[in-house]
Amino acid sequence: MSPAVASAGPAEDANAAVDRWSAAYSGNDPDLIARQYWPDAILLGTVSPVISEGTQAIATYFAQVKGTGNKNSIEERRTIPINDRAVVVAGFYTFTRMVEGKATPAPSRFTMLVTRQGDEWRIAHHHSSPHVQPKN
Repeated sequence: MSPAVASAGPAEDANAAVDRWSAAYSGNDPDLIARQYWPDAILLGTVSPVISEGTQAIATYFAQVKGTGNKNSIEERRTIPINDRAVVVAGFYTFTRMVEGKATPAPSRFTMLVTRQGDEWRIAHHHSSPHVQPKN
């Protein structure tokens, strides 16, 4: 007998994948971060002038976080199930980057297309950009 696989709905599964990405970023492991994406995924990184496409390009983009102590926290998100294999998650998160030994917050916004292949959910597309703050 095979063990039963417990599955939530697509929205819950996709959000769990986004949370795994955030935890991997906060763990400062570029290879683990890259494994949260499908091999043909596309990343429009917050501080990148180019499109990072595929596992190696995504790992290279995140190489800068190794051992930094940088963190990511998701503050707000909206989840839009497209079907049982694709979900869009959009929201706001904050990168806390260590700059000259000081924790420096970088509020950002994101959109991720999270898709399922078999029983696995990963990121197919990720766009991140600085969060424009309201003028006082």
